[in-house]
Amino acid sequence: MSSPTTRRRFLRGALAGAAVTVGVPLLEIFLNDHGDALASGGPLPLRFGTWFWGCGMNPSRWDPETEGVDWAMTPELEPIAPVREHVSVISGTSALLNGETNHVHYTGIMTTLTGEAPTQSKLTPLPTVDVLIADHIGNATRFKSLEMAATARPKDSYSQRNASLLNPSEISPLALYHRVFGPGFADPNAADWAPDPRILVRQSALSIVRDDRKRLEADLGRADRARLDEYFTSLRQLERQLEIQLTKPPPLEACSVPDAPEELSASLEVGNVVESHRLFAKLLALALACDQTRVFNMVFSNRASSLHKPGSTDTHHTLTHEESRDPELGYQKEATEFVLISMEAFKTFVETLASVPEGAGTLLDHCVVLAHSESSDANTHSVTGLPIMLAGRGGGRLRPGVHVRAVGDSSSRASLTVQQAMGMRVARFGTKQNETSRPVSEVLA
Repeated sequence: MSSPTTRRRFLRGALAGAAVTVGVPLLEIFLNDHGDALASGGPLPLRFGTWFWGCGMNPSRWDPETEGVDWAMTPELEPIAPVREHVSVISGTSALLNGETNHVHYTGIMTTLTGEAPTQSKLTPLPTVDVLIADHIGNATRFKSLEMAATARPKDSYSQRNASLLNPSEISPLALYHRVFGPGFADPNAADWAPDPRILVRQSALSIVRDDRKRLEADLGRADRARLDEYFTSLRQLERQLEIQLTKPPPLEACSVPDAPEELSASLEVGNVVESHRLFAKLLALALACDQTRVFNMVFSNRASSLHKPGSTDTHHTLTHEESRDPELGYQKEATEFVLISMEAFKTFVETLASVPEGAGTLLDHCVVLAHSESSDANTHSVTGLPIMLAGRGGGRLRPGVHVRAVGDSSSRASLTVQQAMGMRVARFGTKQNETSRPVSEVLA
């Protein structure tokens, strides 16, 4: 009896046994009849990510006036009009201070992502929501998460385990390309596959270290044993990543290996940042499609937005404080241009994920993206009415295209919502005045 025909076997035969190292599109044979699950019965991968821009918006020009699915487009959301069917808008939520100091360009971020209004600047001890979700879904891939900053500064990251364990951002699209698709990348659609022998050596070395654990523990005091236990916990996480690289990955229809991007200069000139972000988005989409990671964090502009136009020394941030409001328009015209550029970049990001076919839908359909900023009106450093958007369908768990007004509520509701959309059994999120048990149910399918 002949063995079952598969797309992988066909390619091997068609190419006379030659190795195939490029992605093969549209491998429907590996999906069920509906295209919404793998043929094995397993679900298509579900992904989560954050997308951040600095210095907020003008609330009167960004917040929609009408709620529900028929909300009217506003001037500062107009750039996302082409993708509004993929995006839900949550307006009105705030960082609830209750006597705490507003640590400018920081409190809004941490309240949204950790559910805590920080008592000290840069010292929030809690993990951000992406880390919690990565602990839930991130152990099945080579990279537990990927962090990127179009600003070309590794410190521009808002992903942390705690105040002292920040996940630094990748700052170069070219470096991200080599990190993801260079040595160690296992093309899930390659005809021939073998584990990297260097990984085998590394696993062997780790096994030796692991075998020495009991002997080492016998000579250590309680505190050092605790430190050693923490070390081996981290080591086991690393071993898990190595085991993944030793396992033949399942074929993925959307996976294809891109060409290496050109290296960009490290610059905060807005055109350079826009291009860097575009390249990051394309590489990330393929990294997700190839199941190299399921969690990501994309920083378009830093928390006190340092973007500037060519030849100008005025940054977005300085303009929010020093530019006069146009008496006829009622807002700061030059500063507002950066808001529009940020929304245009988010549109590009959403379009990029939506452009990758996956199963019966797209990559975006299997994503949950939380977009947020650290302030509303940056001129006053306000953390009242923070702008939040959710993109994607979360594998059918999210309802896009909705506007929800949640005036007076904590922005931590957004993070509770995305955790539940990612299948986590979390009933409450946040601390003190920002603790909530209320997800934004209007966007949950």
